Amino acid sequence: MATVRLLSDEDASAEALAVFEDIRATRGTDFINNFWRALAHDPQLLAATWARLKTVMAPGALDPLTKEMIYLAVSTANSCTYCIHSHTAAARAKGMSEAQYAELLGVIGMAMQTNGLVTAMQVPVDEEFRVE
Repeated sequence: MATVRLLSDEDASAEALAVFEDIRATRGTDFINNFWRALAHDPQLLAATWARLKTVMAPGALDPLTKEMIYLAVSTANSCTYCIHSHTAAARAKGMSEAQYAELLGVIGMAMQTNGLVTAMQVPVDEEFRVE
């Protein structure tokens, strides 16, 4: 259950609506997901978060599918159920195959296991891994 009411277009401020319109235009859809509707209570935070997300997730040295898959892995590590669902859907929309998804889950699971073991044992970092 949400801790804030999700704002409809009718309930959102003019500033929040402007961000909603940019989201719609950028994504080529009329859909505004619940995350943005929750953030609409604070139009400045909404605008800043959307601007940063557009910048970070834009094509660059990493392609958009890779970025979504990384976002999915980090969301899993942070136990963000909403983000897991959102970015799984986004990755699939960007072409993630079932084979890629299965392999990604394997990598996530392996990383979580080895991260836990290294953390529990407090294994020192090899000198060869350090960047000078």
